[in-house]
Amino acid sequence: MKKSVFLLFGSLLFVFCVSAKKTIVVSNPLNFDRKAEIVEVSLLSLDISTELKSWILKDELGKEVGYQLISNANKIIFQADVKANGISKYTLNEGKPAIVKAKTSARFVPERKDDLAWENDLAAYRMYGPALAKENPSNGSDLWLKCTNELIVDKFYHDELQNGLSYHVDHGQGLDCYAVGHTLGAGGIAPYTSDSLWIGNHYDHYKILENGPLRSVFTLTYDSVKVGNSYLKQEIKITTCAGSMLNKAVVKYSGTALKIELATGIFLHDGKGQLQLNAANGTIAYAEDATSNAKLASGRNYVGVFVPVKTNNAIRKGVHGLLFSNYKVGKTFTYYFGGGWSKWGYPTDNDWFNSMNKFKKSIEKPLKVTIK
Repeated sequence: MKKSVFLLFGSLLFVFCVSAKKTIVVSNPLNFDRKAEIVEVSLLSLDISTELKSWILKDELGKEVGYQLISNANKIIFQADVKANGISKYTLNEGKPAIVKAKTSARFVPERKDDLAWENDLAAYRMYGPALAKENPSNGSDLWLKCTNELIVDKFYHDELQNGLSYHVDHGQGLDCYAVGHTLGAGGIAPYTSDSLWIGNHYDHYKILENGPLRSVFTLTYDSVKVGNSYLKQEIKITTCAGSMLNKAVVKYSGTALKIELATGIFLHDGKGQLQLNAANGTIAYAEDATSNAKLASGRNYVGVFVPVKTNNAIRKGVHGLLFSNYKVGKTFTYYFGGGWSKWGYPTDNDWFNSMNKFKKSIEKPLKVTIK
């Protein structure tokens, strides 16, 4: 009898320990508020072994918070709001979660000459594919301005290609007014050697690894990037997150062991905008007039780059603002790039520049997640 009671007590204790509610505590070490910032939580740390679709994530007020399951990494990601030097708490509760509204996407666009287009709730981008080979494209990034948290890439392409409604003109949700040409565009990267910037061409292969709703990830491969008399292969992995002003890029060049620097940069167009170059901070920030193809003024257009490792120099060279960093062929190199608009989140140039400084600090001191 005593043995049965002991076994029953042990079973109940085990059930309680496994099913006890865990609290996700997110802390902010910085002296400014962090809003809608993505955090990751391991499912193992939550002792969750059932299908995640049977759980609801809630904040301290009991409001449901959308999350994205990263099944191949056994974790979830969600957007956290944390006050300056504060903490926020979240819990997983049993129940059926609501469908999470998509805030990011990435798509191969064969109907528009093999573009690879992606976006989050702040801006949209594209890079150029093989079908543009005869038009001298670059490996630079194009920036599309938007003033809605709705996904607009598919709509813009459809309206342009099917209805003749140009996305180079603002019809109420944004526009593409950022010319790239054969430049680094809105935050591209290229090898730099012998006082020459070796801008690449179109990508040769792509692979989409994740596709929303809160984070999208893809890779682009450039088979032959000319550097002097040699060629390197470039692979770039780009991550866009809901609520993030910049994309994350992880770059790797492989091939001949060349002595090169990497230059991350911004195409300055007519050069009349406001440029801030800061080698010590590893940042470039640029503000210029946004003008549609119909020559209509469309506010101010913003672009930024952040390199988290030591930079050697920051200069204005030709049509670019550039940051230079040491690089060894075969290694990975991480940087951040992106843009924004005065009609969506950044009313003034100073708002953009201040946000760049906060972004830098946020990468250096990320939100801390603990489980209790």
